[in-house]
Amino acid sequence: MRLDVVTIFPEYLEPLNVSLVGKARARGQLDVRVHDLREWTHDRHNTVDDSPYGGGPGMVMKPEPWGEALDSVIESGTDGSKPTLVVPTPSGRPFTQQLAVELSERPWLVFAPARYEGIDRRVIDEYADRLGEDAVHEVSIGDYVLAGGEAAVLVITEAVARLLPGVLGNAESHRDDSFAPGPMADLLEGPVYTKPPQWRERGIPDVLISGHHGKVARWRRDEAFRRTTDNRPDLIERCDPAALDKHDRAILAALGWEELPDGRFGRSVPAVEE
Repeated sequence: MRLDVVTIFPEYLEPLNVSLVGKARARGQLDVRVHDLREWTHDRHNTVDDSPYGGGPGMVMKPEPWGEALDSVIESGTDGSKPTLVVPTPSGRPFTQQLAVELSERPWLVFAPARYEGIDRRVIDEYADRLGEDAVHEVSIGDYVLAGGEAAVLVITEAVARLLPGVLGNAESHRDDSFAPGPMADLLEGPVYTKPPQWRERGIPDVLISGHHGKVARWRRDEAFRRTTDNRPDLIERCDPAALDKHDRAILAALGWEELPDGRFGRSVPAVEE
């Protein structure tokens, strides 16, 4: 996979040289190219922003340097292929594991992390027309605002890169991730343990050393329901009823959920004593 990042702070992307992403680059599994947006400016101050039309606080990133930069990156493709443009923004589509999987299947991603109040909208519209609507993704990593989109690029890149074949040492490592497709979809991953079996007078659940794979799998699923109930009850509410077995329904009831007429689950409302 090829990754291009256009930014006014190339040094912010240095973490792409370490950990799994850095190793994937060294092995040639990931071709990462970081570009300084200011190289496509033509004034002595290397200006990349200006005041917004219509007034208001903050500055907006100018379309001219972004257009020239993206044109140059796109034209550098050697086989005539077109990239997928990823624009991190708080107003974008939520970044999910499903989207990470989708992006991991694209051969070439170009990131356009903004600063200030964002990039002139005409840039996004221009490349949606040229590359296709499905090739431009405005993506949000959460309901908060950062000083710039570079941190989001690091988050998205790591989530995508670990899904590429051969990047993880164990190809099965991401099978049971939180939000991963499969039997644990829509559930958070439960707690994990390793050696030693006793630490500061704290042990581990007996089931994990029982050697009974079926019981271990059941324990992990039950713990996933418990953690999801505590931290992300919204995921339980949208859980697919067809994916729940009799035991799942029993553990949900024990955790304070009740089955609704459509088969989904909602939080039980305690009776009010008069």
